[in-house]
Amino acid sequence: MDATAVTHADLDLIQRIIPHRYPFLLIDKVRDIVVNDSCVGIKCITLNEPQFQGHFPGMPIFPGVMIIEAMAQTSGVLVGLSMDLVDKNAKVFFMGVDGVKFRRKVVPGDVLELHVRALRGGGRVWKFEGRAMVEGDLACEATFMAMFDVARP
Repeated sequence: MDATAVTHADLDLIQRIIPHRYPFLLIDKVRDIVVNDSCVGIKCITLNEPQFQGHFPGMPIFPGVMIIEAMAQTSGVLVGLSMDLVDKNAKVFFMGVDGVKFRRKVVPGDVLELHVRALRGGGRVWKFEGRAMVEGDLACEATFMAMFDVARP
């Protein structure tokens, strides 16, 4: 696969890059991929997701920590394509999250756009800035670092 030619990722490709699976796979697709630079993850928020049973009954709100995790998963797809990690059983580990700000609620029916941009990368440790948007409104912003590890046979 020529990763430099990939501009979008469907669920099949996402699952070939990052290890997350339902119910913790929090992105539905990734678009506008610019290898080594940026991309936009898409998460369609639906009422039938398990976290809404308890967060909160009668007032479902998509948890902020899950928004940050969805940004991280989006960045994992970007790094997976940038470092040729498709089908290589790579693992992704958070190293730090800074400057998190939540600006609006995210609720069922919203389409969450996860804009991530690499600030530093190329090796095992990458730093990103992320913005979660709903209909052009900023819902969350953060900078975060992650380490990528490829399983050895």
